[in-house]
Amino acid sequence: MPRIDPEVDHTPMLARTLSYDLPRSRILAVLLAAIVVALVLAPWLFPSVRALDVAAKIIIFTVLVASFDLLLGYTGIVSFAHTMFFGIGAYGIAIASVHLGAGWTALLVGTLAALALALVLSLLIGLFSLRVQAIFFAMITLAVAAAFQTLASQLSAITGGEDGLTFRLPALLSPSFEPFDRDILGVFIDGKIITYYLLLALGIALVLLLLRMVNSPFGRVLQAIRENAFRAEAMGYKVTAYRIWSNVLSALVATLAGCLLAVWVRYNGPDTSLSFEIMIDVLLIVVIGGMGTIYGALIGAVLLLVAQSYLQDLLRLAGDATAALPLLPALFSPDRWLLWLGLLFVLSVYYFPDGVVGRLRRR
Repeated sequence: MPRIDPEVDHTPMLARTLSYDLPRSRILAVLLAAIVVALVLAPWLFPSVRALDVAAKIIIFTVLVASFDLLLGYTGIVSFAHTMFFGIGAYGIAIASVHLGAGWTALLVGTLAALALALVLSLLIGLFSLRVQAIFFAMITLAVAAAFQTLASQLSAITGGEDGLTFRLPALLSPSFEPFDRDILGVFIDGKIITYYLLLALGIALVLLLLRMVNSPFGRVLQAIRENAFRAEAMGYKVTAYRIWSNVLSALVATLAGCLLAVWVRYNGPDTSLSFEIMIDVLLIVVIGGMGTIYGALIGAVLLLVAQSYLQDLLRLAGDATAALPLLPALFSPDRWLLWLGLLFVLSVYYFPDGVVGRLRRR
């Protein structure tokens, strides 16, 4: 038999990459692998502009929701200011690109400035708010987020007001940039596809970072605080300090998600990154995917964003197919897609109370 060195980690590479937090369900593992492969091959599998935009939004919202899951799922903190940090990241890129021009320096300066502002605000919110009870902290963050959205709408000289800011990116990320003279397997590579793969690489890196974080000793303490804060305090952990750092780290990752959104859209305004509808979508994705899993962010983002993007088309097809029947064409009207989306959400919560990931892991 070959001799095994006890000082060498012989754990499979996949387990180490996922911070030893494996899916623990064969169905879930296949589902996650299929989604990742689909995202990697999206320009070839879904060549339309709309489909590629949905794939990019899935990447961005996976990062955003995973950062929110660090707060809600692992620490037990309900915050409504998460989209504020999302907007800070997007505005950082937009403002820097408008004033410094289309260059990598603008992207770097905008990202660092946004992270610095998010760090200060998240620290202040944590220091002055996390000592109160959970419901009061949620109300405080809601008020802060609403105030920031109003401020962004009124500071027209800086943020562009309600019209927002449109900006240009470096030439490498411009849709007009084509590095090859011919197509690759039927797809012409341009700056938009390069931007997509930049988002995909950064998104994977950030999700793996969050997985490493929640499976570290720091993450275990956060879970202990979520289960019983008084017991964690009695064991010697400074509960308030851990909650503050959880809030800060979550805000920083959300800020980076906002930066990814701005780079993809090349525009930012109050409704693009600061609207309360985005916060509702984040909550829906967390509940559908499963809280306290990180993997649920990807599953929930795929289900909700695909439903939002294509449910109207499916209803239109169903309405045409049932045109000869009474009542059904009106029921399947594309204008009623929110009704069907709400029904799908209710059914998902009823049959998957712990989210899709939680249900599959229990099996």
